[in-house]
Amino acid sequence: PRQPRKAMFPRSKSAVVGSSMPDDASPRPTASSPTSIANAKDAVRAPAMAARSASATSARPARKLVIRPFKKQPQLPAQFFAETWDRCLRQAVHAVHNTTAVSFSYEQLYQKVEDLCRHKFAPELYDALRLECERHVALQITKLKSPGQTLGNVEYLALVDRCWQDHCSQMLTLGSIFLFLDRSYVIHSGRTRSLWDMGLDIFRKYLVQNIEVENRVVAGILSLVGREREGDSISHPLVKNLLRIFTAVGRYASHFEKQFLETTDLYYRNEGSQLVQTNAVPAYLCHVEQRIKQEMERVMNILDIRTEKPLVDCVEHNLLALHVQVILDKGFDTLCDENRREDLARLYRLFARIDKADQDETGASAHELMRDSFMRYVKRVGAEIVMDTEKDSEMVDLLLAYKAKLDDFLRFAFEDNAIFARALKEAFESFVNMRQNVPAQLIAKFIDNILRTGNKGFSDEQLEDTLEKVMTLFRYIHGKDIFEAFYKKFLSKRLLFQKSASHDLEKTVLAKLKSECGAAFTNKLEGMFKDVDVSKDIMQAFNQHVSGRSRPSEVELNVYVLTTSYWPTSAHVEIKLPKELIDVQETFRAFYTSNHKGRHLSWLHSGGTCLLKANFPLGQKLLDVSLYQAVVLLLFNETEEMTFADVLDQTGIEGSELRRTLLSLASGKPSTRVLEKRPKGPTVENTDIFVFNKDFEHKLRRVKINAIQIKETKEENQQTQQKVFQERDYLIDAAIVRIMKTRKVMAHSQLIGELFEQLKFPHKPADLKKRIESLLERDYIERDEYNPHSYKYLA
Repeated sequence: PRQPRKAMFPRSKSAVVGSSMPDDASPRPTASSPTSIANAKDAVRAPAMAARSASATSARPARKLVIRPFKKQPQLPAQFFAETWDRCLRQAVHAVHNTTAVSFSYEQLYQKVEDLCRHKFAPELYDALRLECERHVALQITKLKSPGQTLGNVEYLALVDRCWQDHCSQMLTLGSIFLFLDRSYVIHSGRTRSLWDMGLDIFRKYLVQNIEVENRVVAGILSLVGREREGDSISHPLVKNLLRIFTAVGRYASHFEKQFLETTDLYYRNEGSQLVQTNAVPAYLCHVEQRIKQEMERVMNILDIRTEKPLVDCVEHNLLALHVQVILDKGFDTLCDENRREDLARLYRLFARIDKADQDETGASAHELMRDSFMRYVKRVGAEIVMDTEKDSEMVDLLLAYKAKLDDFLRFAFEDNAIFARALKEAFESFVNMRQNVPAQLIAKFIDNILRTGNKGFSDEQLEDTLEKVMTLFRYIHGKDIFEAFYKKFLSKRLLFQKSASHDLEKTVLAKLKSECGAAFTNKLEGMFKDVDVSKDIMQAFNQHVSGRSRPSEVELNVYVLTTSYWPTSAHVEIKLPKELIDVQETFRAFYTSNHKGRHLSWLHSGGTCLLKANFPLGQKLLDVSLYQAVVLLLFNETEEMTFADVLDQTGIEGSELRRTLLSLASGKPSTRVLEKRPKGPTVENTDIFVFNKDFEHKLRRVKINAIQIKETKEENQQTQQKVFQERDYLIDAAIVRIMKTRKVMAHSQLIGELFEQLKFPHKPADLKKRIESLLERDYIERDEYNPHSYKYLA
């Protein structure tokens, strides 16, 4: 080349940068090339630095270098692309594919690619590169067909994995060399794939063309998964790399996942059908839970995350959904009987996994079928408890233990699921009322025992918890009026005989009943407590009245004045009282009637008690006895022996009651026999003689002689229930009249419907019809003369 022209440094502040080239010079990169631009900058920079140095040493102003452009634009040679590709880039591509050395550096190769792209040869370069890659990939995949029959499954899969790894590594290297092509031509082209995607497309193309290779790989992977399900160990990295091939080339869902799920479905369908028949339910549930866990781990280790849901659904469907009823019929009752909470919780969790689409032919989900089994179990076991008449004394304790067990199931195993809670409530209501009225009576008796003993052997918290559980049973009872009748009967005995362990505890139970059933339910019970409190005030006034008399009585009297409508009704029995008792009774009657005009007192002797001073040869004793016992003992102040007939004549006590009274005095515990019976025996005959026991002795001064308590007979219970039924008739009559008074005219079916809504106690349509007929006879209502199925109210 010729020498460059002498630089001119004009005084103007602007400068033009350029260069010149002779016609016969070899082609050089244009001014737009990064290399030419850099050289131009260096050329400018050197004079500029020299100028600055000169200015620093002299006072002359700086002059600028002017570089003029070429006179003729440089031209590319005709074979520029072919020579660059054949001599340089093709060799580099072959070296990458064959893993051999290349004579060019990466920078030189990158520069060649950039030069071709800047001179508009990017499409030809892209096509040439693709063609070379296709030739190489086609050759490599074709090679995989030849050793397919000689290598083992794992060795063959490792060979395919090596081919894929080499392909990915080669495409990454080529992507680095042809990076400028990827970042310029591919980005701006729109439809052209990136070099990496081009490599995947090529691999997909020839993998599909050689379908036997793909099928062999899929079959090998399925075989390895099957071996792992049987307990063998496999190479997870190998399988995961192979599945990445299908994911990368877009064949995972269509070619692998479909076959994988079909194989899995067949495997677990056969396994479920076999194991559900041979294994116990707890073992089978543990196996299902383990299988689900294994499949989820398999997804994390080797499979695509998108396979997790269909895979787990397949396992759940074949191991659970297809065998829900079989599992429940075979083992649910056993799990409940053996109190296996963990297994019940596992069963609940597994059934919760089943999709709503997995339902039986009735459309019921797994949880609904499990709820039905739970309800049937509760009813069956509960009915056995309630209907066992030999264990009536233990019924409430058994029901409380049973309810605690079921509540534990509901809380721990069923996670307080609302449908299971409703099933438990409905089942309890069903079997508790199977024996009409008996559970209500026994619950009242159970509460009576608690209130008599108090917290003996229990803490306050335990006692409160027990009462709360009993009230839960009370909620399930339909005949709450039966409970009220018996509870009132037991309460009267606790209050009159002072057998209640705690007044506060009585009030607590009363508050619970009031909260549960309303104020109308406890109105009479509260009236009983009020009568006891008022009686204390009356007796205080009476004692002050008696103490002011000139001749006070030797008998100390304590009276409970009871309101008839509050307390249980009892038969009025007249007996022949001693004169001392008659006198003090009349004194109290006169006192009471003088202060309460218009009231009439009736004495209930069966509930009376006495404290007698008894003088025996061996010392004086205080005898705590019933009124009947006291009346009998006072006869022996006049004589030392009497026949049964004489005692019966002088006391007027009913025969059977007198016999029990005499037996308690003469045939009870040896330490309480104040009378002697002749002849001795467990029964009292009309000819038996009773003699004052002169040799009676006791270590205590005050001796309690218990009357013989007889268990409530069926007749007495029937009487109590009959009174309740009679009150129900009154309530039904009142409800009918109330409804008809409001409606005036009403059809029979509508009236029956209204009664079922308003009446809270159990009743039958026949009972309602009977009460309607009674009101028709008594002219409270009448039939419509134009419609015999309709009633009219008569004012």
